[in-house]
Amino acid sequence: MQFKNIEKLIDLIDKSNIDEFEIIEKKDFTRLKIKKDKQKINIPFAPPLIKDSIIQGEESKLSIQKTETKPDESEDLKKNIFEVKSPVVGTFYRAPSPDSDPFVEVGSIVKKGATLCIIEAMKIMNEIEAEISGRIVKILVENAQSVEYGDILFHIEPT
Repeated sequence: MQFKNIEKLIDLIDKSNIDEFEIIEKKDFTRLKIKKDKQKINIPFAPPLIKDSIIQGEESKLSIQKTETKPDESEDLKKNIFEVKSPVVGTFYRAPSPDSDPFVEVGSIVKKGATLCIIEAMKIMNEIEAEISGRIVKILVENAQSVEYGDILFHIEPT
């Protein structure tokens, strides 16, 4: 696979709703796996892709540089975050009805057992409750968005 094709593929996936993509080519093994979540794009890039281009007689204009990454300022915060995950496949709703205020907002303090949202699955409204007491740090899903089993819905900082 040529680097320019990889770049085009990355652009297409960046503009789509694809959360994972994988290509496996045998014969000296080439593997490209692209994951995308709602906040960032993670593109693992393996050197065999470059090796394959060189073996085929093509010059690669790609230069690989090792970059030093600085630890994220919120790294300590991430260690102390509880993730509320979807227990079912369905449609996520932040409020009990379209006219109502959302159950929680970013910054809301919740107690264990408080309703955080509703997930509609097969015309059944499932209330998702807080498993711990804490402060809502992040809401990772938009209202009326489809969710899968295990999708992270909220980040809660325990109190």
